This record gives sequence, C-alpha cells and structure tokens, in this order.
Amino acid sequence: MTPTDPALQTPLTRAFDLRLPVVAGGLMWLSEAGYVGAGARAGVLSFITAASFPEPDALRAEIRRCRDLAGKRVFGVNVSMLPKLVPGEKTADVFRLIADEGIRVVETSGRNPEEYLPILKDAGITVIHKVPSLRFAEKAQSIGVDMVTIVGAECGGHPGMDLVGTMVNVGLAERRLHIPFLLGGGFGAGSQIVAALAGGAAGVVMGTRFLAAQEIAAHDGYKAALVAAGERDTALTMGSVRNTIRTLKNETTAIVAALEAENPDIGIEALMPHVAGAIGRRAYETGDTSQGMLSAGQALGLLERSEPLADIVRQLEAEALRALSRLRSMA
Repeated sequence: MTPTDPALQTPLTRAFDLRLPVVAGGLMWLSEAGYVGAGARAGVLSFITAASFPEPDALRAEIRRCRDLAGKRVFGVNVSMLPKLVPGEKTADVFRLIADEGIRVVETSGRNPEEYLPILKDAGITVIHKVPSLRFAEKAQSIGVDMVTIVGAECGGHPGMDLVGTMVNVGLAERRLHIPFLLGGGFGAGSQIVAALAGGAAGVVMGTRFLAAQEIAAHDGYKAALVAAGERDTALTMGSVRNTIRTLKNETTAIVAALEAENPDIGIEALMPHVAGAIGRRAYETGDTSQGMLSAGQALGLLERSEPLADIVRQLEAEALRALSRLRSMA
C-alpha cells in the first residue's frame, strides 16, 4: 500500500506497507480489534492495548480477532509498563504471548524496555518505544530499540513532566537521534504530517484525532462531547504526583485541580477516588463525560464529526497532498 506521493514514503511506511506515515496510538479500553483492524485496512499502523485485556486468553483472542479483521495488513500491540517493576507483574509473559502470536511490531511505553528486548528481538519484532521527552528517546536509542516516538505537551494522556512542545521536539530530535523517530502531540491534520516529515520525522502518532471514529467502541454521547469540544477544552492535572495527564475538562478535572492547589503534597491515595480508571471507563459506556479522567489532547479542535476511520485517513491524505502541492508551487 504505497503512499500516493513519494514524499510521504518513510522508514515507517516502508517497514509496514502503510498508505500514510501515521500511527494510531494505543487508547486504553478503546484500542480493540474492531478499531485496530479498521486502522490496518485504512493503511495506518494501529495497536491493540494489551492492558485492556489483562487475562492472557483474552489478549490472545483479541489478537486473533484483529488478525481476521485486518486481513493481510500489519497491526501491533501496545504494552504500557508501570514506571517501576512491581511484584507479580507479568510483562515478560505478555511479550512472550505477543511473540508467539507472530506480531511484527510492538509499541512500548512507561519505563525502559531493555530487559525485554531479547524476547522481542529474537522474535524479529520491531520495537517502537514511546517517551514524553527527548532525553528518554536518547536513552531508548542507546539500548537498541528500532524507533522512538516523542510526545509533546499538546498530547492527550501523559505528556510527562518536562512539557516540551512538539515543534521544539522535532528540531531537537533531528539533531540528536540517528534512528527513525515519530512525533506525537497535537497532530490531527495532513499538513502537520508534512511538517513533521520536513523536520526529519518518519511519521506521526495520532490518538485524539481518531477518538470519534465510528469504529471506536464507545457511546455516541462520548463522541459527540469530543466533537463539540475545542483545542482549549483540555486540562493538565496530577502534576503533584509526577504523573501529569491531559484530559477533557470536566467536573473531575476541576475537583482534582482544586485539591492539588490546596495541597501540593496531596499524594495519589487522596486523588484516587476521582482519578481511578474505572470512573473514566464509564463515560465510554454511558456517554456522560462529566466525570473521570478522559484523555484528550489539543487536537480536539480538529474533530468535526464522527465518521469511519477510513474517511479520516482519506481526509488526512488529501490535506497532506495539498500541503505538498503548496510547497512545490513555491519552488
């Protein structure tokens, strides 16, 4: 599935036969087979989130269901690791299951994946490690991952503590990295893809842009709330516990921000009644977005409607081609 313009061909598209140099980032509780398979068929690289299927049999079944839906197209599995290894963690077993299922690419995040690289490399799996800062990308490069993703402060979910913007990241990455790198944070238009490639990136990661896709298994009310929101409708919280998160503004973000302002040393235990993942998950089931930490980035301003994922990809491609045409007309 070669890109329609040679300028859109990169190490990412060539490695996985993609239509666009775009990764549909792993979305907790939402990146299941229906959505991931649709991304694969549309010509972008998408990932099942392993953490959404904590039981091995469930994860294996989801991978096999996605393989049926994706046909011969490539998809991967996202493995988000806790910042520190905890007793009873079964990360190594997850990687062995992924390798056993013949998955070709894994997206890792959360902590250094070095101890698991032998499992993945022995299986011929490409490792794309996602980080919130260039300094972590340099470390990942030094241990031998194949590609890195650097997410900027604009991203939904966890942008880290440094909060460096995407445009700064691209300039720094071009100077400091020698492996292919991807950029995330604020991407939702085809012109941005072209800008990232011009800066040396091999592709971009989008999460928020796809949240209202019809294949996302969430309530229509949830998607409607995202479409109605804009680039100013996100909030950064949980910096007090060094776990900064960007989410849709709602009653929960207001409460958490107030608690953190009143007591900067509040601690995660006091925040958990408000930030537990189960609360946010209910929004996907009910459509009520007033409660919970609902990851969303500033690319919310680029959501116009709920539509099939393939239509979103076609729009991104058309926008990228127009951007390339503008550049060439200036030559």
